[in-house]
Amino acid sequence: MNVERSEAPVSEIAAAIAEPARTRMLYALLDGRARTSTELAIVAEVSPSTASVHLAKLRERQLVKMHAQGKHRYFRLADSQVAAVLEALNVLAGTPRARFQPNTPHRLRAARTCYDHMAGALAVALHDRLFALRWLKRERADDVDYQLTAGGAEALENLGANIEAARATRRRFACACLDWSERRPHLAGAVGAELLNVLLRRKWITRDLDSRVLSVTSGGKRELRARFGIEAANLSD
Repeated sequence: MNVERSEAPVSEIAAAIAEPARTRMLYALLDGRARTSTELAIVAEVSPSTASVHLAKLRERQLVKMHAQGKHRYFRLADSQVAAVLEALNVLAGTPRARFQPNTPHRLRAARTCYDHMAGALAVALHDRLFALRWLKRERADDVDYQLTAGGAEALENLGANIEAARATRRRFACACLDWSERRPHLAGAVGAELLNVLLRRKWITRDLDSRVLSVTSGGKRELRARFGIEAANLSD
């Protein structure tokens, strides 16, 4: 086995992420939204020409993808796997030596997006309730890939989730994603994305325009309490 050859792609990707301006760009895209190079230049605090060089590097390493629309060029994360890596790096970067004490800003910790699924205290609470309700199951206690039970599929479909479409996607169906502010898993994969879409369509939660923050509406608080036994007001206390 050629160790140098096998490790080279890893070191190249790590180097692409590690440059501070590119790091800021990547984390700005972690909310799942697409942004122009001009917007990303502002986030990265670099000139537009320098931002273009950085984005070319990120595209070369398949960390972002570009979409052309008219005269504009929009950039977004390449896929959910890139988002999972960024979330995991956040966990490593914030791992304390002493007992964990979260210092994430209140609203960001309560509920936010993690690419195309939910993160934060709300997402962790929902993850735990889906297992308690036996909507989700795992074969072994340490499994990070989950299975949706028949009852869980029916319940989510009744809420408006398209489980058939989720099964048809070329991605992990349901899996754990370690939450960087809570240090516990939330639900990712196609089912996690469907759950976020359902809560948005039902207006139980709303997106902030300029951040990853998700806000729970008054109706959402009632529904989360009635359907899942979750007190949204207490999530980040």
